[in-house]
Amino acid sequence: MLPTLTRHALCLLVFVLVVAGVTGISGILIAAEAFDINAAASPVAIENNLPPVWLVAPFATLLVMIATGPLLFHRFWEQHYPKVSTGLGFIVAVYYVFMIENGLQVLEHTLEEYLSFIALISSLFVVAGGILIRIERRGTPLINASLLFIGAVISNLVGTTGASMLLIRPYMRINAGRIKAFHIVFFIIIVSNIGGALTPVGDPPLFLGFLKGVPFFWVFPKLILPWIITIAGLLFIFIFLDAKAGHGKMKGTEPDGEISITGKRNFFFLAIIITSVFLDPAVIEGVPSLQKLFHLPFGIRELIMFIVAVTAYKYSNPAAFKGNEFNFEPIKEVAFLFIGIFATMIPALELIGNYAETHAEVFSVSRFYWLTGVLSGVLDNAPTYLNFFAGALGKFGLDIDIPEDIILFANGVNSAIQGDVSSDIYLMAISVASVFFGALTYIGNAPNFMVKNIAAQADVDVPDFLEYIYKYSIPILLPFLMLIWVLFFNY
Repeated sequence: MLPTLTRHALCLLVFVLVVAGVTGISGILIAAEAFDINAAASPVAIENNLPPVWLVAPFATLLVMIATGPLLFHRFWEQHYPKVSTGLGFIVAVYYVFMIENGLQVLEHTLEEYLSFIALISSLFVVAGGILIRIERRGTPLINASLLFIGAVISNLVGTTGASMLLIRPYMRINAGRIKAFHIVFFIIIVSNIGGALTPVGDPPLFLGFLKGVPFFWVFPKLILPWIITIAGLLFIFIFLDAKAGHGKMKGTEPDGEISITGKRNFFFLAIIITSVFLDPAVIEGVPSLQKLFHLPFGIRELIMFIVAVTAYKYSNPAAFKGNEFNFEPIKEVAFLFIGIFATMIPALELIGNYAETHAEVFSVSRFYWLTGVLSGVLDNAPTYLNFFAGALGKFGLDIDIPEDIILFANGVNSAIQGDVSSDIYLMAISVASVFFGALTYIGNAPNFMVKNIAAQADVDVPDFLEYIYKYSIPILLPFLMLIWVLFFNY
């Protein structure tokens, strides 16, 4: 057996090589086909106003530090990760301000996306923190699997963040004394990611597709079969592992099976948040756009969410907050890390988007599936979805900014290039990949980090960044992602 540090170092090397290879194929090395990689300001780069490839380095650095910080320099990382994340993001921002035409507009758009992102997850975090669910049952394989399945269903109604924040604490409580690392990992995979694939409310990429014009009820019939196969398979493996875990040393008296909820008023706040999600000019005609009216980096939706977060924190039941051991550390970590991720990934996304747009004719369904998926695991899955969505539409001579083209694409049209492969298969592949692959790493989806942080604060054993990948993502999740590809997207 190799020493733990040596095994982690080898895993880190493999991880860096894999990420470099994937992002290279889709954004860095592959972009070199479109412009001279040895020239920061080559003719094609200038013509397309693309950033130089080396500007992806801050994102790669942040990714490696997120992976190694808690393991190799824990004290430094715990104290300084906000400075590291914002500092690397600042490097990219400065370059865009002074070296990229329309760089300020790009940064403003990124800020809008970040504020929309943080408004949703912070409001859901605070509101769900004020709802204390007590399940007076001891965790067993069947009870735990049932709770995970319920969480997967609920995530389509309140989003993966909402479902995760509502259920992670009761899930940990019923398993007190027997909870293992795999309990948290399966919760992240099923509830925080794959579960939310059946409605546009479930996961941000699907909601962006809805805003662009994909019919609201298109998602469910198209993705239900991959969802059922993956969720059922994962739950089967979970039950097997949970049965092997045994009963452990349970605390307290014998539970009586009662379920109680403290802080029910917060369900009203939750309803406001979900309703506000649709307050967008693209969804409801006549909704004012604060961005256009006052040039603000947020809209009516985000304003309502921030107000709800403040109101809920002030008026939620104190007993619920106390029972949930509520604090702001999980949302603080997500806020600082993702502001760095949002900023540093701008160059990578632009290179990827340019390549997808200019090479869409040679992209097969398989290539769209795998590139969208793997990049969604290490980049933000929402803009990754949009980039490849735009590329797939271009393959069929359609435009992502024309709602009629979106509906035509979603309903299915054939391409002279692809013959009998209908356009809706491409949208299915991109949709499934952007949601399912979000569980590949902790940074694949915001609730992943939040659940990890909440579990760690409760002294639950959770795998570090690399352990999560080599112990769970690769041996457990990846086979299902390959199975879904073989069954549905092997074109």
